[in-house]
Amino acid sequence: MNTVTNLPSSKAFAIASMAAMAVGTAGYLVGLWNAEMHMNEKGFYFTILAFGMYSAISIQKCVRDRAEGIQVSQIYLGLSWAAIATAIGLLVIGLYNANTLALSEKGFYGIAYVLCIFTAVTVQKNTRDAIAEENSKSMAVGGDSPIPPSTFE
Repeated sequence: MNTVTNLPSSKAFAIASMAAMAVGTAGYLVGLWNAEMHMNEKGFYFTILAFGMYSAISIQKCVRDRAEGIQVSQIYLGLSWAAIATAIGLLVIGLYNANTLALSEKGFYGIAYVLCIFTAVTVQKNTRDAIAEENSKSMAVGGDSPIPPSTFE
């Protein structure tokens, strides 16, 4: 197994990441709530936000697992990339075809979406770094790792 040396994220960075995620997600959702569009359109934009955030986190996990020497199937990695491409593509197509939205609203949804995707990856990385740091501290004391060995090893 490869060992990746990461410096732990500072508390300030972790808090700033969480705050940015909260602001981006809240802004996007408040914008949807107040938008004058049909419920099916609101559901579409909400779904691509959730789908995009999940697929971005999944890609980050795959990249991190590979860096740490944990096997990741090519199919899963490919599906994760296809999922993020699909989510972003659906957002772009949806905003392009949204004739009832002003250009400023389209820009708002695009920027809020990008902020949400980026911060989802950042928060996931910070969480994983914190868990790894906690595990290394417990291993240094002589404890057992709370994370079971990978089933791929």
